[in-house]
Amino acid sequence: MKALERATRLHRNRWGEPGLVVRAPGRVNLIGEHTDYNDGFTLPMALPFDTVLAISSHSSPRRSTVTIESEGFGLVEIDPADDPATVVPWAIHLAGVIALLAEHGIGTGGWRAGIATDVPTGAGLSSSAALEVATITGLLARAGRAWKPIDVALLGQRVEHEVVGVRTGIMDQFISAGAVLGHASLMDCRALSLDHRPLPGGAVIAIMDTGTRRVLAEAAYGERRDRCERAAKELDVRALRDATVSSVARITDPITRRRALHVVTEDQRTLDAAAAMQSGNMVELGRLMSESHASLRDDFEVSGPGLDQIVEAALAAPGCLGARMTGGGFAGCAVALVDARTVDEFTAHVLSSYQFDGHRAQIWTCTPAAGASVLTPS
Repeated sequence: MKALERATRLHRNRWGEPGLVVRAPGRVNLIGEHTDYNDGFTLPMALPFDTVLAISSHSSPRRSTVTIESEGFGLVEIDPADDPATVVPWAIHLAGVIALLAEHGIGTGGWRAGIATDVPTGAGLSSSAALEVATITGLLARAGRAWKPIDVALLGQRVEHEVVGVRTGIMDQFISAGAVLGHASLMDCRALSLDHRPLPGGAVIAIMDTGTRRVLAEAAYGERRDRCERAAKELDVRALRDATVSSVARITDPITRRRALHVVTEDQRTLDAAAAMQSGNMVELGRLMSESHASLRDDFEVSGPGLDQIVEAALAAPGCLGARMTGGGFAGCAVALVDARTVDEFTAHVLSSYQFDGHRAQIWTCTPAAGASVLTPS
């Protein structure tokens, strides 16, 4: 049963029919990892895995509490007047959206919702961004307001920075809000723009879950971001987007130099990958994805043994054109570009080849989905 049906059923069983249903997708990044917070380029797409809120109003939007039932975490009540950081941990993104939307004069109280998701949590597929974008979209629709995707994304990013305390880039929320069906999107993280590119004909995307999950990875993420900022300062540029391979060679510290080299070369790979998509060249797109994995493994050092093993299994599988880790790194998921004619053989090979630390892989093959939307209740 899809998240849409499950969220609607949660609401119906507790409160009756919802008045509003909204969805927002998770995402996978085809290429352009750890470039977004360096003002660079990424190439994500929305996945056909949704987080869904089935919503109804029960009293005044200006003063009343919010009641939410999650299929995974149970019931929580949020008072819009409270500090969002004081709610139970799983609901902090919801409370953050409620608090920050209120700053825009939008009544964020007096509603209830059932929430369900198909986005695997902890797998690097942006489950938290999907929850933020779905909640923002729903509360805007309830208030009779509509924002551009970038404005939705920026509010979601503020939730991460100011409430959750994680210095994320803009990519996850932006693609969840602004994706186009059948297309990945070249995202310029400085201009805050999306340039939609079609997936080459005859290709599908395989999401490969290693079964591993990140533990205490935020410190490692912050360390790499700090090194990127340090490198930009040493090179006297606004961000590493403005650096070149030759200028990076002048960085004195060898670890910082490797981190910067990944960002600079990854930006160029991402632009080349977008051009390959536009021309329908799936062989070149796959080659660039595989190069990206090597750079993330060797220069940025955010891969992990499970990720490396599943990428190796994918590259040896029938019909695989390229593969790489995706997301923040260390654990979670990898992504592969696969010839659509060989999906069954590809899947069987990876499932039989990957056995890391007692984990078995899960694989989903798909094409790009659309961004967040308001639905009619089922």
